[in-house]
Amino acid sequence: MEVKKYSPLNSLKKIADNLWIVDGEEVQMDFKLFKVPFSTRMTVIRLKNGGIWVHSPIKPSDNLLFEIKQLGEVKHLIAPNVLHYSYINEWHELFPEAEVWLARGVQKRARKSGMNLDYGHELEKANWNEEILFTTFEGSFYVKEVVFFHTESSTLILTDLIENIETEKLSLFEKLLFKIGDNHHPNGKTPRDLRMSFLFGKKQALRSYHKIKKWEPKNIIISHGPCIVGQAKEMLKQAFFWLEK
Repeated sequence: MEVKKYSPLNSLKKIADNLWIVDGEEVQMDFKLFKVPFSTRMTVIRLKNGGIWVHSPIKPSDNLLFEIKQLGEVKHLIAPNVLHYSYINEWHELFPEAEVWLARGVQKRARKSGMNLDYGHELEKANWNEEILFTTFEGSFYVKEVVFFHTESSTLILTDLIENIETEKLSLFEKLLFKIGDNHHPNGKTPRDLRMSFLFGKKQALRSYHKIKKWEPKNIIISHGPCIVGQAKEMLKQAFFWLEK
């Protein structure tokens, strides 16, 4: 059984001017007692200076690298939270001149898994002027996800704060897991386990959420499930109902 993937894989798909997504193969998330399949997706932005900005890079392939190089030179590689850094080293070996930006906790987590990312910079110190706004979504004792806003296209770029996983091809057990997780399509939300990690940080989370809403996004790119084009306001309400009260 497999989670729904979004063909064509490993190929740029234009969302707006200077903004693309790339869908990759599924990965198996290890929950100790069992593994659960997740689709993968990265986001690519071409900055005004021509540099290429890559968010949550997926496993590189020949076709993908060829297409990326047609856009320009990769200048920034982004690990937005402690669950999305697996292929940073591979991309940095391919593009050694690129700056590597790591969310809080990524360096430590990578070290525990035997990966060296000590050359990376603190993501919170990055600056892309008004082209890409960003903030750390605070309040969780587990994941400090950095969220981004591409101003030119009014697109919010999230990683795990909203999941909207299509489960039609999964086993009954896997469907049940996503139902319990409350992160299945079309009812995509902040997953239940992640919501629980904000138990003692709701006020901080609320401040972060209000900042995102002030950006007034029109579209939302997420890593797991179909992206939201043109209905961002409705999806934010649905996904963050636990902060809307």
